[in-house]
Amino acid sequence: MMTTPALTLNDGHDIPAIGFGTYPLKGDEAHDAITSALDTGYRLLDSAVNYGNEAEVGKAARDWLKANGVDRDQLTVQTKLPGRHHDYESALDSGMESLERLGLDRIDVLLIHWPNPITGKYRDAWRGLVELQRRGVVRTIGVSNFTADHLSDIVDDTGVTPAINQIELHPYFTQEHMRAVHADRGILTQSWSPLGKRQAPFEESAVADASAAHAVTPAQAILRWQVQLGSVPLPKSATPERQADNLDVFGFELTQEEMDAISALHREDGRLFGGDPNTHEEM
Repeated sequence: MMTTPALTLNDGHDIPAIGFGTYPLKGDEAHDAITSALDTGYRLLDSAVNYGNEAEVGKAARDWLKANGVDRDQLTVQTKLPGRHHDYESALDSGMESLERLGLDRIDVLLIHWPNPITGKYRDAWRGLVELQRRGVVRTIGVSNFTADHLSDIVDDTGVTPAINQIELHPYFTQEHMRAVHADRGILTQSWSPLGKRQAPFEESAVADASAAHAVTPAQAILRWQVQLGSVPLPKSATPERQADNLDVFGFELTQEEMDAISALHREDGRLFGGDPNTHEEM
């Protein structure tokens, strides 16, 4: 079993430097894949109300903790508040419902899934998360798919800075501006679709050359690039062998030239997602 390093958030809590994405896993497939991931060494599980699998994620986590005698504090389970629950009271209720579905003593990390700018109620949603944290329902609070302006709005409104912003980030969409915003505010970047989903740049020379130089897979080279950027990638795979490969990225280091070459793959049309981020996939 591999050991994953941890990063310290701006609220003082630690989070694993790589996580396991669970969309669109459900039912027995979810339980088996999550159990395999935990056996491999993953200690961060990423779910969401809109993934429809909080119950499966929670059960797999509980079963694994009990079967292996592992302390609850060794596992980080995060989920996300959907756009339809952005009213303050709805956010409170939604957080409690997520806690019940997960069946855990707390939600380790709760994110606003996206700002849902059409309704403009993300400030209310953030106030709800702040209150859930105050009540001890949630340990760490953050957001997902927020822009710099959205971040400014909620921080100015509450004085509370998110610990995390989970955004689309991969070699074709490097999010240089948002990573700089996060660094300035002390916000951790998490990456959804960290490999580039179905457009994964495995055959690009920058990735292939780094892969060959370090005797690793192209996916490992990209995930190592993510780690060295300071981002927490959330790869998803139901295959035990690929789960192990995706986690095994802490035994080598890319050179600055290799990092720069992979970052140079960014392109203006490189974003994978143009619709509702509530339905995004981690891959």
